[in-house]
Amino acid sequence: MNSLGKLFDKDGILEQSIEGFRFRPQQLEMAEAVSGTLEKGGVLVCEAGTGTGKTFAYLLPALLSERKVVISTGTKNLQDQLFRRDLPRIRELAGRGIRAALLKGRSNYLCINRMQSAGFDNRASVPVIADMLEQVRAWAGKTRHGDIAELTGIPEDAAVWPLVTSTTDNCLGQECPDYEGCHLVEARRAAQEADLVVVNHHLLCADFALKDEGFGELLPSTDAFIVDEAHQLPDVANQFFGLSVSTRQLQELTRDTRIAWRQAAMKQSGIPDACDLLDRAVRDFRLLLGMSERRAAWKELQQDERQVAALDLFIERLQGLASALESAEGSDKALDGALERSRQLHAIAERIASDDDSNNVRWYETTRMGFRLSQTPLEIAEAFQKQMWHHAMAWVFTSATLAVGEDFSHFCNQLGLDEETRTEKWDSPFDYAQQALWYVPKGLVEPSHAEFVERVLKASLPVIEASGGKAFLLFTSYRALNRAAEILEEQALDYPLLVQGRAPKNELLNSFREAGNAVLLATGSFWEGVDVQGDALSVVIIDKLPFAAPGDPLMQARLDALKARGVNPFMQYQVPQAVIALKQGAGRLIRGSDDTGVLMVCDLRLLTKPYGKTFINAMPPFARTRELDEVRAFLEHKKDAQPAGN
Repeated sequence: MNSLGKLFDKDGILEQSIEGFRFRPQQLEMAEAVSGTLEKGGVLVCEAGTGTGKTFAYLLPALLSERKVVISTGTKNLQDQLFRRDLPRIRELAGRGIRAALLKGRSNYLCINRMQSAGFDNRASVPVIADMLEQVRAWAGKTRHGDIAELTGIPEDAAVWPLVTSTTDNCLGQECPDYEGCHLVEARRAAQEADLVVVNHHLLCADFALKDEGFGELLPSTDAFIVDEAHQLPDVANQFFGLSVSTRQLQELTRDTRIAWRQAAMKQSGIPDACDLLDRAVRDFRLLLGMSERRAAWKELQQDERQVAALDLFIERLQGLASALESAEGSDKALDGALERSRQLHAIAERIASDDDSNNVRWYETTRMGFRLSQTPLEIAEAFQKQMWHHAMAWVFTSATLAVGEDFSHFCNQLGLDEETRTEKWDSPFDYAQQALWYVPKGLVEPSHAEFVERVLKASLPVIEASGGKAFLLFTSYRALNRAAEILEEQALDYPLLVQGRAPKNELLNSFREAGNAVLLATGSFWEGVDVQGDALSVVIIDKLPFAAPGDPLMQARLDALKARGVNPFMQYQVPQAVIALKQGAGRLIRGSDDTGVLMVCDLRLLTKPYGKTFINAMPPFARTRELDEVRAFLEHKKDAQPAGN
């Protein structure tokens, strides 16, 4: 038996060492495939169904490989889980001394220089922010790593963090007076010396796009990359291979410039005056874009002469700030940094406003208080390939949702992976036919129907009642989510009602678990990366097939480009994207070998459209029904099977 067999096999080291570990042949097969790729090089794209144990299946081969391996996860939460929970459990089992490091983006680390300057920021005078700033300063004297996730008493989205962390825009790099004590520099140094480094996709793509100049490459001399939650990578990569400028960047520029001006005790008024002019131009431009929050094609902006004039003015004011800062060039490092930022943002804004390259798509997005102007490549395959082989000769891409049925071409095409790419698929070890029931109700209407949401809720209420709450209702739009919340609030449910947007995500999830009978309404981020094992979740209800919004300018540009090549964009792009998203949403239901539950999908197109079979065939082998009585009987049996006291 080889070393992996000794670890993963029945009665092997893992089963003997870790409570609750069970032998799964799929896990051993995946571990062997990963090990072979790390040893010989090449590319492995593999789907491992929920419950396969893919984390251990790639982590142990990485530890045993005697190569420098970078593991990239989808989110910072998964990063922390992998590094702080999974890695310590199996590190010693590898039988060799392994140096491991956790590396996040710069905004996750305390910036000593910005913390010391925070008192000059007007926001620090707000009592709640001032109180949090004092907590940060007290923690700063004790922390070794400066990872802001350590300070659990302050929310992740608290207003204090931008005052005490840096971004690529405002970091002074080696010019910083606190460079020697920089937590970010120390984290990167540890990563360069480590055998195994855990990063996230945003950091991986930032390195690829060379947007973090000043420190050189973040991830040099790497032998292999393992990309977990790889289905998220194409979208993340798109952000980093494009260009964008946002209200936040512009506001932070003027704010930091004023602080630097005050600290330098300069007398010239030209710099703060230029900041005021830029702020006013940015506000005026945002107002002219309208009050709604949306994403729109660039041609819409071009059709409004007032918007074009306002855009030109704020770009002109950005140039004006750079000119004002040039008058003080060389007198202060922070002001010199602001000058460089103003030049870079001006160049980006000017390029987005004037560049009409057919290989890119330009668009803009409005939020309640701000905007973002973007230029995104229609395809990233070529750019990704150039970077991919420059970084390492062995690549593993894995997720629970990469294939459409047995076909990996949609994912591979997005990243430019060729025919020589090895693809493997291991089904979940869960007994879906016994553990889960897939229900498509009768009496539904088409998603385009005016009363679609009302009909979804009418069909859902008997199921929620039968399960005693314990339900996720996942929607494909905020409009549907908000309408459903209104309906259920009018119904006065007997169960706690939790609605995304009314509290932070982690708080909602903790409330859901603790209640034991709650109903959670959500969209977006709750479709994936959410893990509720046990009896607290018995039903997942999905309103409709998760096709991307047809009005999205980036999506529309991609579809037009595919159509121009003679490709059917609906079947070759939209359907595969939606299949993978549906698999992610359905994957919230069964998270453990003892879980049972009902998946309810309220979209008749599964049964009435030819492409519905593509969705059905790609899903796990759930038992299926259209009868409400069978759903009730299944849930009643689930209740009867619960141990006493639950």
